[in-house]
Amino acid sequence: MIVYDLACGQGHTFEGWFEDLKAYEEQRRDGLIACPVCNDTCVKIIPSTFGIKTGASKPSPDSQDSTTTPQVTPEAFMNFLEKNFEDVGHKFAQEALKMHYDVSEKRNIRGTSTPSEEKMLEEEGIKFFKFPVPRMDS
Repeated sequence: MIVYDLACGQGHTFEGWFEDLKAYEEQRRDGLIACPVCNDTCVKIIPSTFGIKTGASKPSPDSQDSTTTPQVTPEAFMNFLEKNFEDVGHKFAQEALKMHYDVSEKRNIRGTSTPSEEKMLEEEGIKFFKFPVPRMDS
């Protein structure tokens, strides 16, 4: 599983989770990927600002394509979140507002929010991103 940062033709950015690059390309070609904001299906991969270092890696002798995107396992991603983001649960919107208005110290948080809370955060100018969390117990 790989996560790509995507942008639509209108400039909205969002994430997409795919089995591999081929799956992304097939879904894009078939118009199956749509912007969650404007429903535009003209999407492209954009450079990601997020990465996880999993240790030194040696390039394989047959890998000469420098445009290949490194893959991160869901387990590594979840471990990174658990170690580096405080879980505030259903109080995500409240904590984000407190940090935005300097009522509490800024820190990395994760949690859940309702669609109405997300709309309110956007209206307040608070940047956040959503992603599906894979179940690790199955």
